[in-house]
Amino acid sequence: MRIGLFTDTYPPEINGVANSTYIVFQEMLKHGHEVYVVTTRTGIFRAVWDEDGRVLRLAGIELKFLYGYQMSSFIHPFAIEEIRKLHLDLIHTQTEFGIGIFARKCAREFRIPLVMTYHTTYEDYTHYFNFIHSERLDHEMKERVADVTKLYADASMEVIVPSEKTKESLLSYQIYKKINVIPTGLMLDRFSPEHGTPERKAEIRKQAGFSDDGRVVIYVGRIAEEKALDIVIRGFAQAIQNGTDVRLLIVGGGPDLDRLKEFAADLSLSGSVSFTGPIESAKVPDYYRAADAFISASLSETQGMTFIEALASGLPLFARRDEVLSDLLIDGRTGWYFDDEQTLAAVLKVFCETDDEQLKEMSQACVKQASPYSSEVFYNQLMEVYNRVIDDYEDMFVLTKAKAKANTIQVTLSRGLEKEIVLDVSLDDFYEYGLKKGRGVSVSTVETLRKNEIENKAYQRCLNKLAVRDRSVKEIEEWLRFNTECDQAQIHTIIDRLCDSGYLNDETFTESEVLRLKTALNGEEKIIHELSAKGISEEAVKDVLSRYKDEEDNARILAQKLLRSKRNASSRRTMDVIRTKLVQHGFSVDLANTVISKLDLSAVAQREPDNLGRQIEKAKRKYSRKYSGTELRARIYKSCMQQGYSSSDVVRVLDGMEWFEDEEN
Repeated sequence: MRIGLFTDTYPPEINGVANSTYIVFQEMLKHGHEVYVVTTRTGIFRAVWDEDGRVLRLAGIELKFLYGYQMSSFIHPFAIEEIRKLHLDLIHTQTEFGIGIFARKCAREFRIPLVMTYHTTYEDYTHYFNFIHSERLDHEMKERVADVTKLYADASMEVIVPSEKTKESLLSYQIYKKINVIPTGLMLDRFSPEHGTPERKAEIRKQAGFSDDGRVVIYVGRIAEEKALDIVIRGFAQAIQNGTDVRLLIVGGGPDLDRLKEFAADLSLSGSVSFTGPIESAKVPDYYRAADAFISASLSETQGMTFIEALASGLPLFARRDEVLSDLLIDGRTGWYFDDEQTLAAVLKVFCETDDEQLKEMSQACVKQASPYSSEVFYNQLMEVYNRVIDDYEDMFVLTKAKAKANTIQVTLSRGLEKEIVLDVSLDDFYEYGLKKGRGVSVSTVETLRKNEIENKAYQRCLNKLAVRDRSVKEIEEWLRFNTECDQAQIHTIIDRLCDSGYLNDETFTESEVLRLKTALNGEEKIIHELSAKGISEEAVKDVLSRYKDEEDNARILAQKLLRSKRNASSRRTMDVIRTKLVQHGFSVDLANTVISKLDLSAVAQREPDNLGRQIEKAKRKYSRKYSGTELRARIYKSCMQQGYSSSDVVRVLDGMEWFEDEEN
């Protein structure tokens, strides 16, 4: 495979991005790939190749206020022609600006798939450009960072990040490209404690002004505001003041180097804190091995490569809690966490009181903890992305038509001789994915757009249903499951969208349904049963019901309504019907009996003789065609008893009816 690595920084520069790019370069070469680096140099005129013909350096300007960052233009005619000759299969950019923009230009011009690694959370670095220290300006700059990052990420086929923390940052920018979490691998053997010698350790300590036997903690990295070294130095000052015999070795350079030297001197730490300045990369492993532990208070790391280097060197870690470190620092096993200078002073004391045998066990645990971050594992994970991206690029669709509709844009996608695909794409998706007539669209993006189309149509149908009447979350979930093509993840997304927009709210739904059912004269038991079937908890329903004090009043109103409707029934039948109906409406049996006992049944009693007579006539008409005499009388008697009339009243009326005498004669 022929690979182009585009980066603004590369060795001999010393920083995480330069180191990461160099590791990719070395691993690709080791596995037989043709790999080239396009990076910057200080100077003017055209780009130049390094002696080995593998690294093309573009002219740029050094920004000293940004720790020597090389700012390069994205217009390089000579470099364009040189890159054309390489016939690259894939471009992997390690940066967003300068060379990163140039990488995107090359990818478009030569129709080469582009992969982006997002190394730096630029939100943590806006202070370098906020010269007036304005909070409002800083906030606006952070918003612009999000916009620009999204623009660059969306121009790539896929994105690589070194940690879940960085992935979460990109997701917060609403980046929809596939984001692969691949921690940068290290050539761990370089840092192995076995490669150290007592003589080299003693030499480095002597250069720092430290004795050979005391405990030394090292920091390796850029000396800059976001690294929070002020906290570290204050913590050491407090620890030493408390009697802890410990030293701090700070390795690296940066914009805060002079200030922190003065700060340490002001705290009378000249003999306890030593600054080496920048150290060339090849010598850094020896400096790790000259120390007993590693420290950093930074919360701006996207992976924390120096933490991994320290672990591989057998050094326990001191660090503030950060998601990036969750798999590296196991409190008490591979190091200690601290929150501020006070807690740092406390754990430094614990560290210095740990005996050599315990420290040796911790060192072994640290080396083991770093083992998953080998460059070989890193290479294999990268190749999975590279191969997938190249395959996707070869199978890309082309957007041939785009037609605006009411709330969507209808796009037509073509690929070779295959049948065209027509999709309704939301306006957000159309712009988020950079869709444009004539532009390529990857297979994975097409699948995402297809899924989004299904989801958006289902969402719209949900809105139509909710416009008719309110529904519970469970009702909508079940409807989506049985009436749409949405999978479970999409259903959850739609539910979240409806809830966030205020269209779905089980709390307000419960209140409105309780009121509706109460107005319909339903009792608590029925209300609880009906709403439970709709996914509302019994506790939530009871909470709403507790605000109503009209249970008996509603039962009485319903009973009176039923009493008025039962004008042709017996007193007993009327009470039985009312009792049954009250219970069916969710009122308790005890409450039903209480309400019935308070009903005025005098009108029913007055109508009862007439009602009994009508019942006898009705039964006579029904049975006289089939029965006569005693059998007919028995049938009528039974019918009246079933309607709740008393036996004595029925017998008395039957005995007084002349037609029975005629039948018997």
